[in-house]
Amino acid sequence: MKEQILVSIVTPCLNSEKTIRKTIESVLKQTYENIEYWIMDGGSTDGTIAIVKEYERDPRLHLISEPDEGIYDAMNKGIRHATGQIIGIINSDDWYEPDAAAYMAEHYDPERMTFQYGMLNEFAGDRCYMTWISYHNNVDNKTLPHPTCFVDKRIYNKYGCYNTEYRICADRELMMRCVRKDDVVFVPHQKIIANFLDGGMSTNSKAACRLMLEILQMKHAYGLISDRYFKKKTLTTKLYYRLKGIRGKN
Repeated sequence: MKEQILVSIVTPCLNSEKTIRKTIESVLKQTYENIEYWIMDGGSTDGTIAIVKEYERDPRLHLISEPDEGIYDAMNKGIRHATGQIIGIINSDDWYEPDAAAYMAEHYDPERMTFQYGMLNEFAGDRCYMTWISYHNNVDNKTLPHPTCFVDKRIYNKYGCYNTEYRICADRELMMRCVRKDDVVFVPHQKIIANFLDGGMSTNSKAACRLMLEILQMKHAYGLISDRYFKKKTLTTKLYYRLKGIRGKN
């Protein structure tokens, strides 16, 4: 019988009382029981903590509530606390499929440092409008579905966690960093692993602008675009979203 590895799951949260219950239950009701669950709260002032404490009777759940420097700082703290062989990160408005941990644990390979990922459902309210997966051989152009990723902790130990200089897409930067390492093996799975609740970034001009600028910054840092293109595209991106914001006010 194959030995059950320990799977660590991390949820960063802040003022998530409307959604976090579904996230918690999706973790604690996994068909795979050998998990530890770290909830990293950034100092919520709503009912988030009270909801989390309803589940503290489960010894697998661990809550840390303290100020942080943003969502990726919270993820990094969770990774440092995690003791499992593989780590999944699920945000406080997303949720796993019931057998997500079991499936990833079954495909864990102790002989290789694997970066596993699968398919993602995207929801707008209660409606699933898209199921997708992208692949690591194109990660320079399109991110992997982050909520589906389960990463061997040895990868974090060797190559670092999330770069908190990126406020919106440090997950993509981590993927771009790891895909360039010869000893990291990316393993895609044609299976739905997680569900993502669309937060509507596309309607938030400020966030969308920052996202585009961070993508340009990453591509420039990895030598994918020239200095000239980077400067030109940064300027035109800022101008586009500034004009879009002005038009939106009229």
